[in-house]
Amino acid sequence: MTTGLAQLTQNQLIRWAESAQKRAVHGRVIERIDQLAQADARWFAVQIEVGLGNSYCCGNTTLTFPLMSAIKPFLLLYLLERWGEQEVFQQIGVQPSDAPFNSLKQLIVDRGRPRNPMINSGAIALTEKLPGDNASQRCQNLCDWLNERSGAQLWLDEEMLASVRLAGREVNQSLARYLSEAGYLENLEMALDAYEQICCLSGQVRDLARLGKLLAIESDWLKPLHRQIVNAVMLTCGLYEASSRFAIRIGLPIKSGISGALLAVVPGQGAIACYGPALDSVGNSVAGLAFIEALSKELQLNLFG
Repeated sequence: MTTGLAQLTQNQLIRWAESAQKRAVHGRVIERIDQLAQADARWFAVQIEVGLGNSYCCGNTTLTFPLMSAIKPFLLLYLLERWGEQEVFQQIGVQPSDAPFNSLKQLIVDRGRPRNPMINSGAIALTEKLPGDNASQRCQNLCDWLNERSGAQLWLDEEMLASVRLAGREVNQSLARYLSEAGYLENLEMALDAYEQICCLSGQVRDLARLGKLLAIESDWLKPLHRQIVNAVMLTCGLYEASSRFAIRIGLPIKSGISGALLAVVPGQGAIACYGPALDSVGNSVAGLAFIEALSKELQLNLFG
């Protein structure tokens, strides 16, 4: 039987999406950021971009949301393209973490060197390498590059950014201070400011799928090695301490964000983007993971067969 994303039908998509949406009752919308707390736990949207140009969608695809940590693979991709892997990985490692994404304890154990670019400390350290004279320029340069390369229409949600800052910066400030003390960060305030801004780059599920296609399909404007690196780090680190469990169950590079954004890459085939704001205890979209797991199983997408 022929399998893969190209064999997906709209009826299958709807059936699996409806089943996954029912799982949202097992999760909770994040409450500490007021703008995110306004989301309805029942919301669910899917967009799938296939390499040959076909696309599929289901649910309320007009909803807009901030990418939050789902931007992190693309921060890494951008910096790899700009500086190369040797320069980028002077700042951070590629080791999975068994601690939460904002763990100061983990950073202290690692003597200030971030485990990987998919957790907060790693992304904060990397924002210092973004080009630009200030945080706003750095965010805009990343946004423009991604939109130009992918066809997405990301934009900075200023209201969401204000809400993020009102929720408190203490945890990320502690990470930034320790990074600075350990010599992995020079301009603490600019790095933290830029990090908050890039996490509030927003769009629809279509935009996230178009970004994902950058990592799925070969192109003339991205080095294959850089795509390979980002996909590998997503597979091992993209779902925080749950990464190894879902690497076995799903077998695809995946990255989540606390807004409910979830992106899965099927190398050589396409990208699957979901938005479902009800999260599990780790911070991953419950409905999104259920949907991608069903898709991977039924279409035999698991990279490990």
